[in-house]
Parts: sequence; C-alpha cells; structure tokens
Amino acid sequence: MNLMKFKKIYFFISSFVIIPGLISLLLFGLKPAIDFTGGSVVELHFLDQEKFANYSEQNLKDSLSGLYEIDTIQNSGEQKITLKGKEISNQEKDNAVTKLAESYGQIDVLRFETIGPILGAELLKKTLTAILLVASIITFFVWKQFDELKYGLCAVLAMLHDSLVLIGSFSLLGHFFNVEVDVLFVTALLTTLSFSVHDTIVVYDRIRELKRKHARYSFDQIANAAVWETLGRSINNSMTIIIMLLALAILGGASIHWFVMALLIGSITGTYSSTFVAVPLLTVWDKVFTKKKA
Repeated sequence: MNLMKFKKIYFFISSFVIIPGLISLLLFGLKPAIDFTGGSVVELHFLDQEKFANYSEQNLKDSLSGLYEIDTIQNSGEQKITLKGKEISNQEKDNAVTKLAESYGQIDVLRFETIGPILGAELLKKTLTAILLVASIITFFVWKQFDELKYGLCAVLAMLHDSLVLIGSFSLLGHFFNVEVDVLFVTALLTTLSFSVHDTIVVYDRIRELKRKHARYSFDQIANAAVWETLGRSINNSMTIIIMLLALAILGGASIHWFVMALLIGSITGTYSSTFVAVPLLTVWDKVFTKKKA
C-alpha cells in the first residue's frame, strides 16, 4: 500500500490538532510559572486531618490576606497544598504558615522557593535563544549530512509541528486546568525536538540508501518503501518510551506529573511527525521542484 498517497489526510490530522492550540495561544497564551515571572512558591503539608476537612481555597486566601498575595493554589492530594504568588521573604513565609496553623492545625513546610523577576525574564530569554539555536544547528547538520537543503528544512518543519502540538496543548491545559509552564516544560520541549529529528533522520537515511539502489523508481515509491521498512522500528522504539512515561504519569509524584505529560505528548507527536509529516513534506518538496526543473 502506498502511504504517500494519503498525505492530504496526514496534513488534515495535523491541522486538526494544531489549530485549536494556535487559537488558544493567540487568545490565552501560556500560563507561566514563577520560573519566568518571578515570585515565591510554598508547598505545605497539613497534618491535622480533622481541621483540614474545613479547607477551601477561599478560606485559605482570606486567612493569608495581607500576608501573602496568592496567584494560584494547587491541591496535590494527601493534604498537600502548593501556594504560588508574589515574592516574599523567609520571615513573611513563617508568618503566613503561623497564621494558617491557627485555622488548620500543625503544618509542615515541604518546599519554599523564591525567584526574582529579573532572573525570570533572563531565563525566558535564554529559553527562546536555546530553541532557535537548536533548530538552526539541526537544520544545518541534516542539510550537510544529506547534501540537500530540502532534508534539513523538512526535518525542522516536522520539529516545528511537534513544538506547536506541545505548546498548544499546554496553552489549552493552562486555560482550562491552570497548568503552568516552567523550566521542566522547556526541558520536555527540547527533548521532543531531539526525539522528533532522531526518528526523522532514520527514515531519511533509508530514503537515501534506496535512491542509490533503485534510481529508476519515482521518489514517492522510494519514500513509501523507506517508511514501511522503518515504521515497525519507530513504533517499537516509541512504545518502550511511552509505556515508561505512562507508568511515571500514573505512579509518579505531583511535582513531575506535567513534565511527564509533556514528554508523553512529545513522544507521540514526534513518532507521528517523523513518518507522516516529515516524509510527506519531502515528497511534496520534490514534486514541486521537479516540476519547476521540467
């Protein structure tokens, strides 16, 4: 079966996934964590189960009014609450915990972190620079390895596809479920880029080998054969990663839950794009420029 004749369906599926995320990005953007905006995060463990039964977000905010300006409250379960808000000192944190203890009993502070707004802005700038640098280096590397610019550009377009899926997904999650993007999200994004181009290069290398052996066949036929020969390997390789990430998503702690989900989304879309985006783009490129040469 010629998989390349269904390229319009593959592009439609990609558009169906990407467009809602793009709309969400334009309307709502991403919900940045304190890593980028600056502020303080306090993770608390409420030890008195009876008093914690009266917990509500509004009551907690009322208790801390004037002590700690809270932006978001995350309930991690097991009587653990994470507070994120404006930058406060260690003394102000202690005062806030003491105030809460009056209503909720004994409280343990599991984590307290503060990031200044200047450091947050610098981190955001470095993140964008890293993404652009990675994309440029990969384009140049693939171009030089395959001696044709179309391989490098199509590989980067597939990477852009994966980035848009991941970023758009977290824009929707941020709007509907208050999921924030932090440094771990950036790590997941860069990992997705590398995962995507890894599988893409495997398929491209097989296309190059088949072109040398079977020069009389059309590029579509060669691309289709290369996809079939590498599809099983790509799926098996991805499934081992996806199963591990699913286990982490189910059994892992709340602190890494959304990092694992970002990796999971990136692994799935990276596997899909390597076969059903990068290769069809290559065949479209070849067809367009072959017609121009003719």
